[in-house]
Amino acid sequence: MRFGILGPLEVTGAAAPSDGRREHSYAPQAAKLRVVLGTLLIRANEVVSVESLIDELWPDAPPRTATTTLQVYVSHLRKTLQSADPDNGREALATRRPGYLLRVGADALDALVFEDLYRRGHQALQTSDFAGAADLHRRALALWRGPLLSDTPHGPVLEGAAVRLAEARTSALDERIRAELHLGLHRELVAELQELVAEHRMHEEFHTHLMVALYRCGRQAEALRVFTTLRQTLVEELGIEPGPSSSRLQRRILEGDPALARAGGRAAGPSAGPSAGTAGSAGSAGRDPGHDGPPAAVADTAEGAAGAVEAAAGWSAALGALPAADPCFTGRTEELAELERLLRGAPAGGCVAVTGMPGAGKTALAVEAAHRVGDAFPDGRLFLDLRGGAGPGLPSAAGPVLDRLVRAAGGTAAAPADGAAAAPRLLLVLDGVGSETEVRPLLPALRGAVVLLVARRVPAGLPGLRSVLLGPWRRDEAQRLVGLFTGGAGSRAGTFGSAAALDAGPGLGPDTVAEIAELCGRLPLAVRTAAAQLAARPHWTAAVLADRLREEGGRLDVLRTGDVDVRSRLLDAYAACPEPQRRAFRLLSLLPPGRFGARQAAAALDLTEPQASAALEALADERLVAVDRDGCRIPELLRLLAVERLALEDPPEVVRAAAERVCRAYADGAAEPGRVCDTGARGLVRLARTAYGAGLWALTVRLTDALAGWVPDDAEAVYALALDAARRCADRPAQARMRRSLGELAWQYRRVEQADELFSDALELAREAGDEEEAARALVGLAELRLDAGESAQAAALLEPALAALSAPGRTRGRYEASRARALLALAQEGRESARAWFGECLELAGALRDQRLEVYALRSLRALSLPPRGGSGPASRAVEIRPGLWRIDPAAVPANPL
Repeated sequence: MRFGILGPLEVTGAAAPSDGRREHSYAPQAAKLRVVLGTLLIRANEVVSVESLIDELWPDAPPRTATTTLQVYVSHLRKTLQSADPDNGREALATRRPGYLLRVGADALDALVFEDLYRRGHQALQTSDFAGAADLHRRALALWRGPLLSDTPHGPVLEGAAVRLAEARTSALDERIRAELHLGLHRELVAELQELVAEHRMHEEFHTHLMVALYRCGRQAEALRVFTTLRQTLVEELGIEPGPSSSRLQRRILEGDPALARAGGRAAGPSAGPSAGTAGSAGSAGRDPGHDGPPAAVADTAEGAAGAVEAAAGWSAALGALPAADPCFTGRTEELAELERLLRGAPAGGCVAVTGMPGAGKTALAVEAAHRVGDAFPDGRLFLDLRGGAGPGLPSAAGPVLDRLVRAAGGTAAAPADGAAAAPRLLLVLDGVGSETEVRPLLPALRGAVVLLVARRVPAGLPGLRSVLLGPWRRDEAQRLVGLFTGGAGSRAGTFGSAAALDAGPGLGPDTVAEIAELCGRLPLAVRTAAAQLAARPHWTAAVLADRLREEGGRLDVLRTGDVDVRSRLLDAYAACPEPQRRAFRLLSLLPPGRFGARQAAAALDLTEPQASAALEALADERLVAVDRDGCRIPELLRLLAVERLALEDPPEVVRAAAERVCRAYADGAAEPGRVCDTGARGLVRLARTAYGAGLWALTVRLTDALAGWVPDDAEAVYALALDAARRCADRPAQARMRRSLGELAWQYRRVEQADELFSDALELAREAGDEEEAARALVGLAELRLDAGESAQAAALLEPALAALSAPGRTRGRYEASRARALLALAQEGRESARAWFGECLELAGALRDQRLEVYALRSLRALSLPPRGGSGPASRAVEIRPGLWRIDPAAVPANPL
């Protein structure tokens, strides 16, 4: 089954017709079915929420039956997909909270194929593989049959995707032309470029490409006229001058720059990848269409150089030819491109380092890069693992041995004088580097070589050192790792997201593999270990493996097979740190998973914020903490190790005191205005459980209060713990709040009698405690139950005193809930104008609360009220949104347009 969205919507069968006829199309005829399918395809392999699909179907206002109608559409689509693929079509469209997910193979959707070809073409261009770039971009552009989903109405999601993909299409066209100019195809490009500049009158890149093409055809005057036309357009329509690149090109044409008249590059085959690229500057390849390409690659002579090393004595036996390339090397596109660029541009005697946390695949990346830059190092590529030698540091014989090695490679160790033979271009990969003291004694003997260091921390103090920091796999890479579990991974054996890799048997699809990768922290060593576990246990399914990994306490136990033990590798890095850093690392495990800042770290470590910042930097140097502009985080598997070590090494009283500091810091932070985000709310839930386990009853209540309406999956359990904590610290107002919160949950789950009992208990407790605000909020809950039962008069009698009590300053959230309930009552009793006034007050109160979700709800309700009633002025059954995302059928509710 294949899908096409780069043009009119196409759905074709799983197998092509055997008689050569055109494939039958299964694309839905109904426009709204195409909208749903198109939206799911734009976000293929992602969960699309019901709310997003409703907004896409009805951008102005959803009908009363929006959710039910969407379910009908999804049912129709499942039948359509089953017709296209009787074996797997129906299962491809899955229900996943809070919406739906459409599973699509990487080569089964033209947009995914286009983006993959565009990415590879961009990478080929950056590595000066101009023929490969041109071919890849040409194939990518050939997939377009017209504007995105041109036969389908566009809502906000499809409109945004259309803009994004149209921009990518233009970029692919720009890069294809750039590559073809490098290949000397200027004459063939002139007519196409003239058409493009007429269509894209303010696109400077197309104008500069046409200028170069015309100049190389000997049409200098016409090239200059293109610049004049561009300048006139920009000045008249935007009031700006052309950019520096265009102006610089104009000057070069005026000066008759001979370099501009020459095309450059290597005529590589269409399948050439970065490993076949030239040794030139990737940056210049991407910027200047007049760039001259470097000479072709030279043969590698690593075997001869390695033979000279094998004749040396002692530790030098560990020095040898580069290990074979890893056939399962996967992902790391950006890091690999950056490392290649640094190695190709490094001067003789220069140093480049690959650093990162243990298990991130540093050695694999270094070896892969060394293989790909072989043409830039004709005198050999050698590998030395310092961990396999005589322990830390190198013997005094190291320098002389390496000096003989460099001489054997064909040059001299010393930098050559003018007129002397050039020093050899030799690449030496040093793995397992612990510090710069292990490397510095070697540098005098390696002036003719480039040194690639593999180290957990950056070897500071080496002159001119450039480094690449390696973290976990990116999420988009983790979603395409099925091949690691099926034996089909690796860039040489084929794309690891290919259809062959996806044919992995039941339960082993991209979704399950992506979840396993997330549970492994997307750490390459851990993911490969998980794949090895699955291969070693045929009786396990991928679901069994995922279930075992979900248990945090036993996850590191699962990630062990044969001689590979992820916990052991992480422990090595932990043990290599000084004790103050180990202690800080352990205490930071008390913070919730995810990002944190110096303030939260200071609470855990009992330090000032400046001291905590310094401690975090030290841990970042040891690769136990990841730091970026958005804050700090402990990588997931390291966090689990820290939790283990905290329980094993620190006294309970120390842990409890640190937990109390952390819980108090987060509770104080949550008291600031604004709705807590989902990630922050999950952290509060985790900390509330921590506080309860430590017997910190008041903090358990504060942290639960801070959720402010956010409902986790196990909400009732969390509020029940907080209710017990409130009882233990004899806090009657808190007991009332927790009972009222539990009542709201019972009402949402349609357990009406239980909700009535909880609201009534909350009201009694609040009155006994003299808590007027909480008593009023309990009255609002009881009023909503009466309104839900159609007892409008009773609801009004309960809401009147509640609104009066909640009008006092500082009771904004309670006032919002009361006003929302009053607006719903107005719909039932008074009419649309009264309801509009109350929803308007809700909007103002939501703004004061800085709660975007409540603001959007109020705006949506006001927008629905602005529409004319359907079916005249008499009462009719309508769907009313009584809370954000929660609807009910009511005879006098918010109107909606018919389908």
